[in-house]
Amino acid sequence: MSGDSSYSEGAGWIQWFCSMEDHQFLCEVDSDFIRDNFNLYGLKSKFNFYNEALDLILSSETPDDEDLEDERFLEVYQEATDLYGLIHARFIITAKGLALMKDKFMAGKFGACPRVLCERSNVLPVGMSEELRTSRVKVFCPRCEEVYIPKKKCPDVDGAYFGCSFPSIFIMNFIQEIQITPNNQQYVPRIFGFRVYKKKGSRYQDIQQKPVEITHYSEEQLKKLKGKNDQQSKEDYVQK
Repeated sequence: MSGDSSYSEGAGWIQWFCSMEDHQFLCEVDSDFIRDNFNLYGLKSKFNFYNEALDLILSSETPDDEDLEDERFLEVYQEATDLYGLIHARFIITAKGLALMKDKFMAGKFGACPRVLCERSNVLPVGMSEELRTSRVKVFCPRCEEVYIPKKKCPDVDGAYFGCSFPSIFIMNFIQEIQITPNNQQYVPRIFGFRVYKKKGSRYQDIQQKPVEITHYSEEQLKKLKGKNDQQSKEDYVQK
């Protein structure tokens, strides 16, 4: 950040950042949690401007238009965004973080399951990888236990800001309170009233073929995904 950059008085960077459009999935991490070095273990090596980014996150002031036009500031801001996201993933599995996320879940802030038979059950945010820039945030439905793209795609919210484990930890802690209705309804495709052979839901059912279980991207999938992202970046650059 440039030494002569000014900031506007406000409630602080964290509240400002979480109140931005498309950041409704994020909760405000306690500054005391961020100041505890134990909670930041292993993060410093991931960033070039770690100290500046941390200072920005803990700032009691918010950026103004002049700051947002400063290239140096924007570099630090991007790192502050990702650093806050990784800290956020650790905070939301603490007792206080889980309580804040439960309030959002109960209020439907994360959206509803797009599956018709789930009857608009509330969903939870989830990451498909613990690594940054692998996948945007997705949503997990506790009722059908499937993962979907959120209705609001949250283009700048990385899945690593929530991690792969959050939904399971959340459900384990609040299974009695959130009252998940058993998923005992199943759509059966028919043609003129007759069931389609080996057809179950939107997939062909083959009892001899075991389904592939996915809870996060494997190393092989990550490499393929990275290759696709790199190719897309090259195409976007050429188009520009």
